[in-house]
Amino acid sequence: MKRVRRGLPGGRYKPLTDEDILRIHETSLKVFYEIGIQVNYAPARELFRAAGADVEDASGVVKVPLDLVEELIHKAPPIVCLCGREENGAVDCEVGGKNVYLGTGGTALNVQDPGRQDSRRATLQDVVDMARLVDALDNIHFFMLNVYPNDLPVEEVDVNRFGAALNRTRKHVMGGVYTREGVKNVIKMAEMIAGSPEKLRERPFISMVTCLISPFKIDEHYAQLTMEAAHNGIPVVVPTEPLCGATAPITLAGNLVVQNVDTLSGVMLAQLTNSGTPTLYGCISSITDLRDMKYLSGAVEMGLMNAAAAQMAQFYLLPYYATAGMSDSKVTDAQTGYESAMTSLMVALAGGNLIHDAAGFLEFCMTASYDKLVIDNEIIGMVMRAVEGIRVDDETLAFDVIKKAGPGGHFVSARHTRRHMRSEQYLPQLSDRDERSKWEAAGAKDAKARAAEKAREILDQPLQTTIPSSIREQIKGEIPGLRSFVMD
Repeated sequence: MKRVRRGLPGGRYKPLTDEDILRIHETSLKVFYEIGIQVNYAPARELFRAAGADVEDASGVVKVPLDLVEELIHKAPPIVCLCGREENGAVDCEVGGKNVYLGTGGTALNVQDPGRQDSRRATLQDVVDMARLVDALDNIHFFMLNVYPNDLPVEEVDVNRFGAALNRTRKHVMGGVYTREGVKNVIKMAEMIAGSPEKLRERPFISMVTCLISPFKIDEHYAQLTMEAAHNGIPVVVPTEPLCGATAPITLAGNLVVQNVDTLSGVMLAQLTNSGTPTLYGCISSITDLRDMKYLSGAVEMGLMNAAAAQMAQFYLLPYYATAGMSDSKVTDAQTGYESAMTSLMVALAGGNLIHDAAGFLEFCMTASYDKLVIDNEIIGMVMRAVEGIRVDDETLAFDVIKKAGPGGHFVSARHTRRHMRSEQYLPQLSDRDERSKWEAAGAKDAKARAAEKAREILDQPLQTTIPSSIREQIKGEIPGLRSFVMD
């Protein structure tokens, strides 16, 4: 049986020194106190004011004293369990410290079907199919809702995306949210599936993403969504996406200051709303293409900044939502492979906790590819083997085995080999390791063709549901806007 590696400790790669971390922290505190953050939602400003921040109502700027910043971020739990729905906890993600998990990201407007190079607009059916594919790909640890269903009005997006995913995968489901009413109905639906509100809080199998705007801005809409999720005790991610040369300084260190202030602002808002809310420090930092100012997702600098942000999150003892594994290529080609593998490896080795966007994304995050999901499943397996590192003890040093074999001996038939062959080596599921004659006899397929074949094989399987029929019927009757086929 293949071994799935998940939740292993990273942290061997450190792009920042201890002194660097302190300087970024100290500069961030100066921003909070001397520059401030703009909070464009009056109830949120009132929370900051009541806690002791200096609030300018005319401009919406909130200046936060140094001790208040530290007091509020320390209210957030250092470990957040993002649960799946396997009874034995086999697909849970214990997010925090240096534990590493990788999964999908959101939210692409387009999809690329298996074996194709063109793209089309994503639909609700793609949410269903992506969830099914992720459920079958063992190395993808969680499912972040990765496509936007263009066939739905925005008022129906939240319940249909979460509903479609929850009915097709037992892995943890995370997603961006769009309306306050949608947040309420998603939580209500999850409570039905869990059996009660208390059971959902004990084992939260959903979490929500509410973004901040760089530099230093909490807008009204996302402030409301953050506060709604926090008020209900649902794990919430507060990521920010400063871009070097556009919404942040061109320097990577300057970007890290902006992103640090931004995401800590979200952490503070969540804690002011409901102290102890499970809140993830989030980073989506990248760079701009200075030729035309577009966002780049496959740049090595993105890997550097997200790896460095892992160190900042560890410094604050906050669970960390990171970004890696994307490509700016339009198709699954060599560029896709090296860009995706490079950033995923960097951020995982740095101890990034919940690394999203690590499976399936092409074309500046505009396109989710079925083929790339399968390819990234292979990359993630290899990345996690690197995170695991080399175990050195009496058993692995194998002196007695070496002594028994002696000069000129072999280890093929040794019990030690059989005992460790599956745990010591990563066994690829997609890669070709046959000699040329066998490869040619099997059709001379490249990785893209094999990935397309695997994707179709999974999607051709009979549709399975993860929610009992009685609960599905209850959800259909009580959750407005839900398309009927989502719960079939």
